[in-house]
Amino acid sequence: MVFRRLISLCVLLGLLVAGWLVWRNASLKKEGAATPEARVDRQPVTAVTRTFDPVNPPPEMPPLAAGENAECESNFLSSADVGGETRQLDTTHGTVTITHVKVNLQLKITIWVPPDVNPHVADHEDGHRRISEYYYQSADELAHRVAVPYLGKEIEISGADLNAESSKALLQASHEIADEYSKEVNPEPTQLLYDSITDHGRSGVIAADAVSHALKNASVEAPASPANSGH
Repeated sequence: MVFRRLISLCVLLGLLVAGWLVWRNASLKKEGAATPEARVDRQPVTAVTRTFDPVNPPPEMPPLAAGENAECESNFLSSADVGGETRQLDTTHGTVTITHVKVNLQLKITIWVPPDVNPHVADHEDGHRRISEYYYQSADELAHRVAVPYLGKEIEISGADLNAESSKALLQASHEIADEYSKEVNPEPTQLLYDSITDHGRSGVIAADAVSHALKNASVEAPASPANSGH
């Protein structure tokens, strides 16, 4: 199992950075106050199974851990669209008040299996998929909780180009929102417990039973996360 929480600036997959984001410039001296709004767009899960050659795996495939011959890669993706109103205090000083936050969420899952994968191993990797999808079901509620405190937040700006400084402030807020969501959405303890119960698919434990147990008991039974997160 490979679990990733990705936030990148320009791409979605392959970059181990904090999420990708979209932002809007705020205009100076905007008349009227917009109604503060936080919205979340949770896209449907994209899940695919790909077959790979164990001797020559594709470069985009995460490396297998020792003793493993299949894996489930879960990518939790987020972007933040932050808008605001800028109030000019003088020629070089102003404030930006955040009035709009929209968080866009995606979950992309790839199950990697060799051509001769046995049904038990395939079922085990599918259990990892089910765990990731379980956490994604409530990801919109989590993202909304992250975004709401930013509404009405006032940020001081200064510089010769207040338009540019306003954009920088909103960009930074987008980074912060996406990064906080990335830290909060965390199925890793459950995934680790699931692997512990099933011995990474090598035991005779039924995957569906292990998934159910892991979801209910991860908060108290999950093993410590390894230094190099993976299977």
